[in-house]
Amino acid sequence: MSESKPPTPTPGDTYKGWLFKWTNYIKGYQRRWFVLSNGLLSYYRTQAEMGHTCRGTINLATANIAVEDSCNFVISNGGAQTYHLKANSEVERQRWITALELAKAKAVDMQANSDDSGDECPAVPPTSGQGGGCRNSEVQSTLRTLNSKVEDLTTCNDLIVKHGSALQRSLSELEAIRVGGDMGEKIRQVTERATLFRITSNAMINACRDFLSLAQTHSKRWQKALQVERDQRIRLEETLEQLAKQHNHLERAFRGATVLPSSFSNPALGSKGGASGKGDASDEDDDNEFFDAMEDPAEFITVPADPKYHKRSGSNVSGLSSEIGMDDQSVNFDELSLASNPESPQPLELEPVRQRRTRIPDKPNYYLNLWSIMKNCIGKELSKIPMPVNFNEPLSMLQRLSEDLEYYELLDKAAKCQSSLEQMCYVAAFTVSSYSTTVHRTGKPFNPLLGETFELDRLRECGYRSLCEQVSHHPPAAAHHAFSEKGWSLRQEITLASKFRGKYLSIMPLGSIQCLFDKSNNHYSWKKVTTTVHNIIVGKLWIDQSGEIDVVNHRTGDRCHLKFAPYSYFSRDVPRKVTGVVTDKEGKAHYVLSGTWDEKMEFSRVMQSSKGENGTEGKQRTVYQTLKAKEIWTKNPLPEGADNMYFFSSLALTLNEPEDGVAPTDSRRRPDQRLMEDGRWDEANAEKQRLEEKQRTTRREREREAVKAASSPEEAVTEDSINDSPLKSAHQDNYQALWFEKLDDPVSGEVLHVYKGGYWEAKDQGSWDICPDIF
Repeated sequence: MSESKPPTPTPGDTYKGWLFKWTNYIKGYQRRWFVLSNGLLSYYRTQAEMGHTCRGTINLATANIAVEDSCNFVISNGGAQTYHLKANSEVERQRWITALELAKAKAVDMQANSDDSGDECPAVPPTSGQGGGCRNSEVQSTLRTLNSKVEDLTTCNDLIVKHGSALQRSLSELEAIRVGGDMGEKIRQVTERATLFRITSNAMINACRDFLSLAQTHSKRWQKALQVERDQRIRLEETLEQLAKQHNHLERAFRGATVLPSSFSNPALGSKGGASGKGDASDEDDDNEFFDAMEDPAEFITVPADPKYHKRSGSNVSGLSSEIGMDDQSVNFDELSLASNPESPQPLELEPVRQRRTRIPDKPNYYLNLWSIMKNCIGKELSKIPMPVNFNEPLSMLQRLSEDLEYYELLDKAAKCQSSLEQMCYVAAFTVSSYSTTVHRTGKPFNPLLGETFELDRLRECGYRSLCEQVSHHPPAAAHHAFSEKGWSLRQEITLASKFRGKYLSIMPLGSIQCLFDKSNNHYSWKKVTTTVHNIIVGKLWIDQSGEIDVVNHRTGDRCHLKFAPYSYFSRDVPRKVTGVVTDKEGKAHYVLSGTWDEKMEFSRVMQSSKGENGTEGKQRTVYQTLKAKEIWTKNPLPEGADNMYFFSSLALTLNEPEDGVAPTDSRRRPDQRLMEDGRWDEANAEKQRLEEKQRTTRREREREAVKAASSPEEAVTEDSINDSPLKSAHQDNYQALWFEKLDDPVSGEVLHVYKGGYWEAKDQGSWDICPDIF
């Protein structure tokens, strides 16, 4: 372990030896061979590795050396690299510290000289031809002047030391002599030497002043030259950016001249950059579109329909035909449906409605080391990871599920449609709109406790009521039921499967969503796409939605295939793009939808379709001739100050607002969630741990009761018998939800939790005796 004791090295020496380096909490300190040379400290596992494998190197020029105790010391270069080292003894540690300090001083000096030699003195770049020689000669002249000043300082220093020593000797002799004839001679010598010392000191001071003045003068010139270089770099970057934009515009113009993309399907809006909500002419989009590689080919292409379709007579006013014939007059689907619907509701007498809140307390800015928590979570199920509230938003998953009703008006309009194909367009737009609230929402909602509920009673304001209940904890599953006075009902049971993969988090919703319309008996179902949270460890968090959705009308066989394009740096399309085609049971296309899931959707009527050219992968793409596109859904703007309120929408701000009369299991009554909303995060973390421990205790009690009921009276119910019992894994199946019951779904063939009734009646009566104490 020990090694020979070499003398303390000079700055130019190479210093080698064994040290102990901290690796991790499992292995602790490990013995490594360290080599200090040319201002670099490198280490190897063994001396034999020096010829081929270096385990790490740190530059001492930018490093900080700190001593911890008699044997330990730390070398760090500002956070990127930190070596915790330990020597065998204090003497050996001091040798290393001395060697490191000398090497650092030399490395800093070498780096400074290198930087000085690379700087430019003139503020204005010289003309080509003479510029290089002029710069070099001026730099060399400045360096020679500075070197001469340094030599003057060195000479003055030597003289001060020499005359100071002589003066000290004279003073000592003066103290030792006796008063007599030699006194005058000695005083004269002291006076002469003091005069020489004063002269030399003045010369030293003047030389220092000259050196400082010269250094300050050239420092300003070098800073000015550096600023010039920075300005030139910025101008070059701006020029390159403009060239990239022009190149991108030319490519799009070339593509538009050959095959018109769907975003330009509206010729009337061509001068504005197309009908898409994120037009190609937008400067904001251009900043994100410096792409070179080709993206995945589109499944279909839309082109303007033949003008003959726009000149048809509008005499037939039956829903769809009127839309086709009167397209140039911009007749909207919902207006036509309302005109042809004899049962259109009459204006109701206005009733006073509750004023909802428009703000919540601003989000506190608390620092948390994300990696220290997430490094132990890789590959685990997200719902099984204990997370502090710092990663959350003050809403539960049940409330996030209720946010799907943010754009309930789409279902209200769909209920008025006379055509199932037209109704399909609104239902498809509703499925896309549910993702618009997630674009900036990087916070994790609270995992609901088993038996937790959330009601959203908007009967007076919006005509609907919604109820969610957590019906399973492992795996986490929530059942949701909503009904509207406008003639539609929505139900879903969602189970979240999520995996943390180090750089990103994938959330896969399992289960189906079903929408039923009373008047037409149309029954729609669809599933959700995958949500991905990127830059979990490093960088700014951002969310993407990707995958495909098939919205199916089980009564008529109509279908809408929606495709959520994943974000790609190399794609020329607008980010978050969604496309879809509505087809009947024969597979004939009737409508094309396009837009983005975070902004708006448009639809256009298909007048004719044909097989087009093959794509890059040999797939034959369909070309649809369509009428001009019309907007079917637009995202509501976020409230003012949303960036300080977790990017909540206007509806989300009201979801956790306290309300009287809700069930004791309602998410609004959850204490940790309330504390987090109020900004008391430390208390919220403590309360969250209490609730989770209470839920575990309740679960163990339920398991114990299940084992006790299945065991014979002679058998003792112990902890081992609970763990060994097959009922342990099935205890969640035995849990009976309060407001939902398991039924066989004839559409999906699965067993789903369906609302069995009774909640709103219990609320009217104020009778919550059957609700468990979960908070």
